[in-house]
Amino acid sequence: MPELNENFLKLEKNYLFINIAKKINAFIEANPEKKDNIIRMGIGDVTLPLAPCVVEAVKKGAEEMGVKETFKGYEDSGTGYDFLKEAISEYYASFGTIVKPSEIRISDGAKSDCGNIVDIFGDNNVVLITDPAYPVYVDSNLMSGRKVIYADCTKENGFCAVPDPDVHADLIYLCSPNNPTGAAFTTEQLKAWIDYAIAEKAIIIYDAAYEAFITEDNVPRSIFAVEGARKCAIEICSLSKTAGFTGLRCGYTVIPEDLEVEASDGTKVNISQIWGRRQGSKFNGVSYPVQCGAAAVFSAEGREQIKVNLEYYKENARIIASALDDLGIFYTGGKNSPYIWLECPKGMGSWEFFDYLLTEANVVGTPGAGFGKNGEGFFRLTSFGDRDKTIEAVGRIKALLS
Repeated sequence: MPELNENFLKLEKNYLFINIAKKINAFIEANPEKKDNIIRMGIGDVTLPLAPCVVEAVKKGAEEMGVKETFKGYEDSGTGYDFLKEAISEYYASFGTIVKPSEIRISDGAKSDCGNIVDIFGDNNVVLITDPAYPVYVDSNLMSGRKVIYADCTKENGFCAVPDPDVHADLIYLCSPNNPTGAAFTTEQLKAWIDYAIAEKAIIIYDAAYEAFITEDNVPRSIFAVEGARKCAIEICSLSKTAGFTGLRCGYTVIPEDLEVEASDGTKVNISQIWGRRQGSKFNGVSYPVQCGAAAVFSAEGREQIKVNLEYYKENARIIASALDDLGIFYTGGKNSPYIWLECPKGMGSWEFFDYLLTEANVVGTPGAGFGKNGEGFFRLTSFGDRDKTIEAVGRIKALLS
């Protein structure tokens, strides 16, 4: 009989959003007449359609797959087509950051790479994760039995964790703008983490999935915009929220070509080469039509078209934030981020407030406790919904809490 990886038994039985879905379904079963009245502002899934130029590029790519002369099979490199990597490199250059096409590897999304990147690191590494955290960071490391420690994100520090020089870590997960809290590191705050990582000889796994929502000049769009990052960081990005690719699946990971770690025998090992070897064995790449669509995102036309959707979501965030300002409720996010992280009113716990909001206002959010111990007493709302429904939900919340 095969042995089970019993590290899985240490995880919560269900993924957070499965538990939320069960609660919603139970409510609908008990109140079927309210099914169509529920407004969902919990899961961070986009609702606006793909940009027209992206749709056309995907169609063209699919048509090429139907012609012998332009048909594509396996990629030669397995790292993504050059036309897409070059487009992404030019995108970085547009906000003053140099990333070579050879340092970019195309993936099927940030979630996959955030979970899979640790395959190339040993199970004895100490992994530092900010709390609250996107669950994949924690779960993917617990599945391998690694020791996970936490850096506290709290109301007192604006939900931007600060490195502790007395604590050692080998791998560090950072997300900015943050999911779930919406908080974003300034250049100075991020530089402190880079300096800490270099001092500890650690690697930062930097999730930049929401960089396109950044509006403030002192919040970097990439960790590589900050001095020293190329010595210690891997950046993982996504088109899911930037360009609505949640259903298409495409992202990219940037590993500086000179980023190295030391093997047990003292030899220097290139991180990019090892990640490429892992991907070559376990991943066959992103389909050609999807990569064609992704390249269209970074064209001049694509950037203008996706900007319309981004501004729509940003305005939704401003609407939610304004309502919380009127109610006098503390929150982070809403600026630089599509997420609004609010303190539960009346001293309620996260799940208590979830039930209250669902029952009394028929609005669904995400309990902060699902993201870690520091999330207790807080709640996440997303701005990815329909504008009219967002306004309606905000009105219901204000009426309930006023």
